[in-house]
Amino acid sequence: MKIIVKNILLLIIGIFISSCSIPKTYEVVISQGNLVDQEMIDKLEVGMTESQVKFVMGTPLIADTFYPERWDYFTSVTQGSKTYTEQKIILYFEDNKLARWEGELISEN
Repeated sequence: MKIIVKNILLLIIGIFISSCSIPKTYEVVISQGNLVDQEMIDKLEVGMTESQVKFVMGTPLIADTFYPERWDYFTSVTQGSKTYTEQKIILYFEDNKLARWEGELISEN
């Protein structure tokens, strides 16, 4: 009986020790939001209509009901708990025409 208990104990200790050396599982790279590049930003011009902006930039991630003159384009690229990039471009409209935009793209190294 003592030998069985001893063997079970050694087996459990062996499993705990070997579990520390098991390689980490693969974590998927997740891209969320609107993928905006510098070429898209360069095509924006003050005075463009909303449909022209949608053609260039795509549908905004956030179109607030209370602030329809503001469109938010947000991009996030993560892998597990590591964040590679987060960027936010905000477009402002006046009388259904593009008035200005804020935010900048983060250049990848």
